Amino acid sequence: MATRVQPRQLCRAGSAGAEALATGGAASAEGPGRPGPLQDETLGVASVPSQWRGVQGIRRETRSCQTASIATAEKAAQTRKHVDAEVQTEAPVPVSVPPTSPHDDPRLAAFLRRVEAMVIRELNKNWQSHAFDGFEVNWTEQQPTVTCLHTLGYPPAQGQGLHVTSVSWNTTGSVVACAYGRLDDGDWSTLKSFVCAWNLDRRGLNPQQPSAVVEVPSAVMCLAFHPTQPSHVAGGLYSGEVLVWDVSNPEDPLLWRTGLTDDTHTDPVYQVVWLPEPRHSHRFQVLSVATDGKVLLWQGVGAGQLQLTDGFALVVQQLPRNAKLKKPPRGETEVGATAVAFSSFDPRLFVLGTEGGFPLKCSLAAEEAALTRMPSSVPLRAPAQLTFSPHGGPIYSVSCSPFHRPSPWPPCSCPTSTCSLCAGPQCARWCLRLLPGKVTCSCLISRKAPRNPQFQSSKPRMKVRSTVWNLIASRLSSWPPATPRAR
Repeated sequence: MATRVQPRQLCRAGSAGAEALATGGAASAEGPGRPGPLQDETLGVASVPSQWRGVQGIRRETRSCQTASIATAEKAAQTRKHVDAEVQTEAPVPVSVPPTSPHDDPRLAAFLRRVEAMVIRELNKNWQSHAFDGFEVNWTEQQPTVTCLHTLGYPPAQGQGLHVTSVSWNTTGSVVACAYGRLDDGDWSTLKSFVCAWNLDRRGLNPQQPSAVVEVPSAVMCLAFHPTQPSHVAGGLYSGEVLVWDVSNPEDPLLWRTGLTDDTHTDPVYQVVWLPEPRHSHRFQVLSVATDGKVLLWQGVGAGQLQLTDGFALVVQQLPRNAKLKKPPRGETEVGATAVAFSSFDPRLFVLGTEGGFPLKCSLAAEEAALTRMPSSVPLRAPAQLTFSPHGGPIYSVSCSPFHRPSPWPPCSCPTSTCSLCAGPQCARWCLRLLPGKVTCSCLISRKAPRNPQFQSSKPRMKVRSTVWNLIASRLSSWPPATPRAR
């Protein structure tokens, strides 16, 4: 819309103009050359409607934008100050100072001159005396008598006529345990036996009242305390079972047992030994030998069970050729084992005593399979490597010497030497094979037992010197191997 306004000449501002404006121009007079008064004038209005908004309408658009990912980086820095300084000085040279005698030389000389006559007189008396004629000092002589400290026993076992079949000391040396059984019965007796333990360090010791008593359903043939657990003791029974007890728990002492399975010995167990595991030296296994010809390794598992982990069998056909064994009856091919002892320098080597009187050198590392039909859950191997000089009867005890180290010569098939003591009903022998270039089995020393010897159940050796103690026919004897007679 447009408005048109015609131009008019404005009057000069003054009193008259102001008055004329106030009165609307009515009082002003028209004159020549002057415009008339201001008037309102209305002109026509032209309307032009806008078509653009109607055509376009309301339109909305959306726009978006995105920036690139923000890259971040982390860096760390650390300062390190390291200073090494070494100082070495030469060894100080000792200053030689003339030694000064703390004695007063003049006074000492005066004293010696004063007592010289007295000392010479006493020396002459000793030289002329015959009090020590024929006396020779023997620095190795020992006390010939043995003092009995305690006589231990269990009256119920003695009342049944049971025999002491094994004795074992625990690792602390304060507890001694003994096994009761029978040595004169050859049948599968069901008579109960006992395992008794005495704590000799306990105040108020009663020799006839053991500190712990364990009732066993069969005769106990052998015992062996655990090397590190003072209260754990393993035992072998006449029935062929192997059990482990805890003598510190009299209410429930049984820890593990083998049970009567196909893996169990079928003959009496003559000895049990604790052996450390090859991979875990703090864990131990129980090795058992019996007259059925098997040497078995047991490991305690849960639920009080001893599980067979390894086994060996002594078969006549697989013994070394120098073993001149009698021809066994038809069907009997196993050689009964009665004793075992391990080497002090090689834990894989051990010596077995047999019923036939042959000490056998064996190895746990043997790989040859045993030619036996005895049932077993693990493959049985043949451990025998060498046969020593035979005895005249069964070997009841063997012991490897801790004083003879392996041979410096490399024999052909036996890498180490074995010095062992074997005890049987007729003699006790030292057997040593140590010759450069060949392997022999010679008897070094032989000690004959008295006539009509009884069963020999133990033959311990001293750990600090090579002295052997022997118990035969109720007599306790000891001798060093270098002496010609027993003491």
